[in-house]
Amino acid sequence: MEQLVQRAKKRDKEAFGELMRMHAASMYKVAKAILKNDDDAADAIQETALTCWEKLDTLKKDPYFKTWLIRILINHCNGIYRQRGRVVLDMALPEGGAEDNAYRDVEWQEFLQCLEEKYRVVTILYYVEGFKTREISEILGINKNTVSTRLAAAREKMEKQYRQNASGRKQIG
Repeated sequence: MEQLVQRAKKRDKEAFGELMRMHAASMYKVAKAILKNDDDAADAIQETALTCWEKLDTLKKDPYFKTWLIRILINHCNGIYRQRGRVVLDMALPEGGAEDNAYRDVEWQEFLQCLEEKYRVVTILYYVEGFKTREISEILGINKNTVSTRLAAAREKMEKQYRQNASGRKQIG
């Protein structure tokens, strides 16, 4: 990846395109978690790609490209979120019936929806994207202990939500 970053810094469009493709799924997950809307997520990703291309020479350490990219994405997502000033719950079930994996994905999304944005973002960066707490603190510009505290609070809230869902299913069945 570092070679691609170096090539992209020399204005190699193919290398930059490959970097964007490599991180597209991660970018989508993060943007969707914050904005909860495919169109807004796509806008944020597009703005992020443009910003990254324009500011690539400001990246100090090539190995941290993904961290840098995600931080820019989060800033764009927050801007869109503030600009639109709305919350859109876009929780459509997959077409063609719910398969086991699709059901788990919907259930995971429901758990994420019970979290405030500050908890949801650290949860996705940690559990879905695999960033370490130190990296998340750098991306978000917050203290590492704050990241750990938010992760603990998020786990607690999701566990509570899980227990409520489980008890609700027992009463229905």
